[in-house]
Amino acid sequence: MFKLPWLSSIASNCRLRLSTTRNQFSVTIPTQLPPHFTSYSFTRSSNFRSMSSSSSIGEIPKTHKVIQFHENSESLDVLKYEDVAVPEIGDDDVLVKNKYAGVNFIEAYFRKGIYPSEKPYILGREASGVIAKVGKNVTNLKVGDHIAYLSGKTFAQYTKYSSKSNFLKLDSNVSDEKLKLYAASLLQGLTALTFINESYNVQEGDYILVTAAAGGVGLLLTQLISKVKKAHVIAQASTDEKLESAKRAGAEYFLNSSKLSADEQVAKILEITNGKGVHASFDSIGKDTAELSLAAIARKGTFVTFGNATGPIPPLALNRLSAKNLKVTRPQLFGFVVTPDEYQHYTSWLFKLIDDGTLKINVFKTYPLADYKLAAADLEGRKTSGKLVLEIPH
Repeated sequence: MFKLPWLSSIASNCRLRLSTTRNQFSVTIPTQLPPHFTSYSFTRSSNFRSMSSSSSIGEIPKTHKVIQFHENSESLDVLKYEDVAVPEIGDDDVLVKNKYAGVNFIEAYFRKGIYPSEKPYILGREASGVIAKVGKNVTNLKVGDHIAYLSGKTFAQYTKYSSKSNFLKLDSNVSDEKLKLYAASLLQGLTALTFINESYNVQEGDYILVTAAAGGVGLLLTQLISKVKKAHVIAQASTDEKLESAKRAGAEYFLNSSKLSADEQVAKILEITNGKGVHASFDSIGKDTAELSLAAIARKGTFVTFGNATGPIPPLALNRLSAKNLKVTRPQLFGFVVTPDEYQHYTSWLFKLIDDGTLKINVFKTYPLADYKLAAADLEGRKTSGKLVLEIPH
């Protein structure tokens, strides 16, 4: 028989919880005892051989708060802050209790129907938090571990996530500010870093056009291109204030799209580059700037289009590329970090740049999860500069 020699001496101070439905009981040891005596759960068997340590993270509720929509619309009114069932995890899954989630423009594409989605659709693409529950086959994470990860459905108090997927395991004593930083930097930081190496490998001395240069990805692209790649950034933004942000990030040349027509912007780019054009354009705006990018790119240059802020780009006749032997690519991050080696390479590089101060993460504002509609209005109304973050309540 399985024996606990220390149990009888402290049993009078313990709380015993039985569960017939889960076929287990747990014994909670008072906190004044040594720290390794915290909480143990035992699964009933013929000889009580199975014992696993668990965290006093608290009971997992049956329902949790999420941001979701039930129908596509241009209007923000379809966004709902609602109660839904907490997801059930499988044997290889973990349940993450989210603390912070990053806000990205891609959420608008799903809401508007530019990207297809099931309904109802829970928004979110990245988060940081603590492991609240693990499946029986999970060996690389335990309850109480902190992680930052990329996944759908993170605008929620809890998210089901496969332990076989890529994630960044954080220090056990990670601070609240660090949790916010990881949630703010993972998706956009990896996007910027992979794009300047994989979509177009920026070379020292290159001239690069960055549209929406004061946005979340735009500021990171500007910093990485100017500081890491030692290239020249031509920043485009809609206000002088945003261009000031781009200047602080390392941009050298500036285009105010509210003051200059597309033709005037192209003329200025050609003037800056001695009539040659830019080696590449990193364009997240979409429909409104596609023609500008194509006109401004130099012979044998690359058009990196990765956003639809003003709508999808209309169909492009490929023979238009022939005049200057241009290349066009429409990348997305997840195609660059598929394998564990790829993910480890880029996440290690990203956070080294953040830790040594090369890359600054500008968290513009933090909103409560319930106020995501306001965050979306600010982002889509071009009222922000840098990254927006949601704080998840518990």
